[in-house]
Amino acid sequence: MTHQEQSLADDKMRAEIAKLLAETKQINVNTFLAPALAAAALMAGTATLVKLFF
Repeated sequence: MTHQEQSLADDKMRAEIAKLLAETKQINVNTFLAPALAAAALMAGTATLVKLFF
């Protein structure tokens, strides 16, 4: 494998790693943020109902 081919292979590997890291970050945000926002909305709705009737 020539130096140019090795450099290209390295660049491809770095790009793949960057892509996987970005996808992992997106998955982590979705698994934490979505339930947290749903819980916050549920608590706000419950508090509004309680305040409205009591």
